[in-house]
Amino acid sequence: MKKNKEISSRKLLGVAGMGWMFDAMDVGMLSFIIAALRVDWDLSAAQMGWIGSVNSIGMAVGALVFGIMADRIGRKNVFIITLLLFSVGSGVSAFATSLTVFLLLRFVIGMGLGGELPVASTLVSETVSADKRGRVVVLLESFWAAGWLLSAIISYFIIPRYGWEVALLISAAPAFYALYLRVGLPDSPRYEAIKQKEKISAFQSLAKLWSSEYRRQTTMLWIVWFCVVFSYYGMFLWLPSVMVMKGFSLIKSFEYVLIMTLAQLPGYFTAAWAIEKFGRKFVLVVYLLGTAASAYLFGTADTTALLMTSGILLSFFNLGAWGGLYTYTPEQYPTVIRATGSGMAASFGRLGGVLGPLLVGYMVTQNLPIASIFTIFCIAILVGAFTVLFLGKETKSQELA
Repeated sequence: MKKNKEISSRKLLGVAGMGWMFDAMDVGMLSFIIAALRVDWDLSAAQMGWIGSVNSIGMAVGALVFGIMADRIGRKNVFIITLLLFSVGSGVSAFATSLTVFLLLRFVIGMGLGGELPVASTLVSETVSADKRGRVVVLLESFWAAGWLLSAIISYFIIPRYGWEVALLISAAPAFYALYLRVGLPDSPRYEAIKQKEKISAFQSLAKLWSSEYRRQTTMLWIVWFCVVFSYYGMFLWLPSVMVMKGFSLIKSFEYVLIMTLAQLPGYFTAAWAIEKFGRKFVLVVYLLGTAASAYLFGTADTTALLMTSGILLSFFNLGAWGGLYTYTPEQYPTVIRATGSGMAASFGRLGGVLGPLLVGYMVTQNLPIASIFTIFCIAILVGAFTVLFLGKETKSQELA
């Protein structure tokens, strides 16, 4: 029985992780596509910023809507809907001929992406035993690094030679296979156990998040999510473009970002080890502090060696922190509002994802130095780290409510 449960957990991790990987491939590729569209469509810095921001607006709406839906109709059903939304939208966007159409499709894609991520982590959290939960959820998040790596490889070899349209078609096709696998996936056993017993309205779910029992957790999560998403999308969606601004060619910038992306994997794996040994708060605080320091060094780097070193460390610490955040978030709430709570935190965080790319676009237009831009992200990450330190409660090895 135990062996079958382990196999089931592995299958869940594989199926959920595959969808996560294709999500990451799309988001990661967007940063390269923005750089290519700047040339093809002669975009301004402000227009480039809007592409990333509209994607985040869609993610905010998706996280809110689908998080609430997952507590109503089940984790698995929402899991399928969100992947279908993202994969179809991504394929269709390859045929966009104007910025307006591309932005509309990015909103739809963003809804799928934003809805899937918190629901996937909730489903995995509710299925895996308490002693392995943290490690498995971080390993789920590590598929994000694999997706970014694939996006960097496809962008490096495909976009300069065949165009961004072909890259988008490639990214959409495999997602349908993940959709096929997901249909046979069982729903969360915890959700199945309570779905007939506890039914509360969406309004009651939202009110419960801010009740005296959960107000501290909700405040902490919303601040951390906002700070992390604001800095992540502000920095990483602009990474290839920032490399170009620092004097590298488009192809050379793709090459360097590919190298930086490789550092995400050890970031996840070390976080997966540390999260069960030292706890969730330790991983979040330490990795966020490492991200803040790396962001500052990257922004002020004046040599290629320092730029590459700080970029590698930025990927390592930032994605390790993401793994901790996706583990920590569902553990703050009981099953009846877990998906709603996770979705709301992610949704509020996505507002930061809207502001981050727009801020960079505006500051670049005003000819402000890259160092000043990355200092702002450094400060935001520090705020997130200290919020977890002072407001967060340790949830290591605790059974979910």
